[in-house]
Amino acid sequence: MSASMSDRVSDSAAPSVPAAAPFEPSAAYAVAAERVRAHDHDRWLAGLWAPEDRRRHLYALYAFSDEIARIRDVVSDPLPGEVRARWWADMLAGTRGGEGAGHPIAAALLDTIRRFDLPPEPFERLIEARIFDLYDDPMPTLADLDTYCDDTVGSVVGLACRILDGACDGPAIEAAITAAGRAWGVTGLLRALPFHASRGQIFLPVDLVEAHGVDRADLFAGRATPALRALHAALRAHARDALAETRRRIAHIPIVAAPAFLPLALVDPWLDRMDRPDFDPFHTSTELAPWHRHWRLWRSARRARRAARRRGELM
Repeated sequence: MSASMSDRVSDSAAPSVPAAAPFEPSAAYAVAAERVRAHDHDRWLAGLWAPEDRRRHLYALYAFSDEIARIRDVVSDPLPGEVRARWWADMLAGTRGGEGAGHPIAAALLDTIRRFDLPPEPFERLIEARIFDLYDDPMPTLADLDTYCDDTVGSVVGLACRILDGACDGPAIEAAITAAGRAWGVTGLLRALPFHASRGQIFLPVDLVEAHGVDRADLFAGRATPALRALHAALRAHARDALAETRRRIAHIPIVAAPAFLPLALVDPWLDRMDRPDFDPFHTSTELAPWHRHWRLWRSARRARRAARRRGELM
């Protein structure tokens, strides 16, 4: 538990979870997989390329990530949201007794953590970063946005790499994980701009908002002014730079870890749609047709296997 979360939520505010029958592992993993299929479909598709004995563990991780990311959507104000986040942090730290066994996603995640000896720090960073989502505080700088993506998306990519048995500790792979998290994270926040603005939440960095002369009233009103379009373009360029950095590091990613990076195959077409002259950040959909998503993931997986053969990883 980080100090900042503990400062905001007292121990007396911790949730009282009634005792529940422990979930059988197979049932818990099935719930997690269905959660990912329903709410994080792109990662669910990418997970299909993982070895069968690792796939359910990836889905447990992704279901946890989705659970934490959606806290704001299921609470009425920030304090209950912090209580939920505190419960997850305490449960992962082992201070909630056996409560986790009665929650299917928690049960699947705890089993995955034990099996793969996953480190606690990425989970702590992810939970702490998602506390920011509960409030309408502005994102101060582009550097802060990068850190937010590191702690949310990057943490998940790094943990997925460990589950897949990739050698994730070297500086080259760590750089690839960081770049991947920023490319996916910034692009995702740009796609979600209409939703976030509709509830008074803006992830656009204040330093860039001010540099481009964007009026926050226009953001909340859904007006795509020239200033906002310029800011949007600057953040798309930032995401493309991170994607290019991931590709420069791709040769260092072992083929076993490739499924953790497969969702990055969807960043290019999303950004391409946003680059169109008639794109409106508030009203133009960036959704890809199902066949297009499948094809992009298939092509990326095929390229990864070809590169692995050239490196001698596959015969």
